[in-house]
Amino acid sequence: MTVVYIDLLFLLNLTANYLLLLAAGRIAGAVLVRWRIALGAALGALYAALIFLPGLVWLARWPCKLGLGVLMALTAYGGERRLLRVTVIFFGASAALAGAVLGLELLGSASLTLEHGVFYSPIDIRLLLLSFVACYFVLSLFFRRAGHHGDGLARLQIVLEEKTVEVTALRDTGHTLTDPADNRPVVVVAWEALSRDLPPWADPADPIGSVERCHAAGSRQARLIPYRAVGVEHGVLLAVRARQVRVDGKPLGRLLVALSPTAVDDGGGYQALIGGI
Repeated sequence: MTVVYIDLLFLLNLTANYLLLLAAGRIAGAVLVRWRIALGAALGALYAALIFLPGLVWLARWPCKLGLGVLMALTAYGGERRLLRVTVIFFGASAALAGAVLGLELLGSASLTLEHGVFYSPIDIRLLLLSFVACYFVLSLFFRRAGHHGDGLARLQIVLEEKTVEVTALRDTGHTLTDPADNRPVVVVAWEALSRDLPPWADPADPIGSVERCHAAGSRQARLIPYRAVGVEHGVLLAVRARQVRVDGKPLGRLLVALSPTAVDDGGGYQALIGGI
């Protein structure tokens, strides 16, 4: 007869779920909100504990497990533009971790799972937690190398008037746009990511007209930023002055935010471009 300690069971599954959700978010280039990731992980850990309570064994059926996985992803990343990608990667990473645990079981003598596929082990908890952390880093490294630009992603916060928008940005060394007035770097953001929070006069498809409408409304918030790109010899982007820009929590002041009328990513899971800032 196997004796299960609920507190140990909850802690092990909380740790595994948190690392899996965190890895999925990083790989997909999603915005990471740590308390939401922890809440999603806690839901999974609570589920693992409930399975072993009298009368609740039906929770171990695969439709319940599938529904729980979706619920965990929604809790951690609900509202994220890359939610579907995060969810698929989360399930894939979970399967990879399960395979790694099965391999450890075959190589060793101690079982790391119970009959319902829940993580549990009577062995040294520190060793098991270290194994989870190692699996997290291996998964992150593998998927980032397989993806595009995964190692250069950053969390970008843009304060527009009273609203704060948070997106994922790529640190692109080829991005050299600067403000002609003060030579400070310009952040480029896909218009779609900010569309709900822009003034009514802002239309990135009509940058010159947007500036005229902005000035007619008595504001000097809009600017034109000249740029060159492949297939575009002389172009301009509509830019707005942010009240504050932060990269990974570091405040950079009132930078210009240029609005790209099209997506800026190539499938790498980011919505903005920044230089070496």
